[in-house]
Amino acid sequence: MRLIFLGPPGAGKGTQAKLLTERYGIPQLSTGDMLRAAVAQATEVGKRAKAVMDAGQLVSDEIVNEIVSDRIDAQDCAKGFILDGYPRTVPQAIALDRMLDSKGLKLDAVVELKVDEAALVRRMENRVAETVAAGGTVRSDDNPEAFKRRLTEYREKTAPLSEHYAQTGQLKTVDGMADVEAVTAEIDKILA
Repeated sequence: MRLIFLGPPGAGKGTQAKLLTERYGIPQLSTGDMLRAAVAQATEVGKRAKAVMDAGQLVSDEIVNEIVSDRIDAQDCAKGFILDGYPRTVPQAIALDRMLDSKGLKLDAVVELKVDEAALVRRMENRVAETVAAGGTVRSDDNPEAFKRRLTEYREKTAPLSEHYAQTGQLKTVDGMADVEAVTAEIDKILA
């Protein structure tokens, strides 16, 4: 099973990915984790990424695509994977399609968790309150203004992926406002 989750920050992508990785024994591939691992392992592409990051620049799509390609080749991805935080743009999605095609693979589904943005802000505020009540540390980006900036960035950069994957016939939408179990049940129907 090869899957991408789409949806704005706070939509529940991480929660659903975790449930699926446990159920199907496939890894969740986070772009950030893959990048850090490539740098730590000092792979060829990791060294290039480190040089770019050390210069204070953003890692190019070319480098990110290569890191994703290398990770997909790993043995633990043989049964599938869930991509988290990739692709973020239509050019990355096109590169992913080509990459998978060159490996004789294809995506099984692109699942978009549809949510109400005002409700997402309330969700984030509740998460902060629960974290504080439990004595935990609140994420620096879990404040209303930072969260709204993340939503704006999502709308501008990542939301066009929905249209791209709708045009390819791969996009499946799920009501992300439902409770966790109901969302999981809808995703299970898509994957059946």
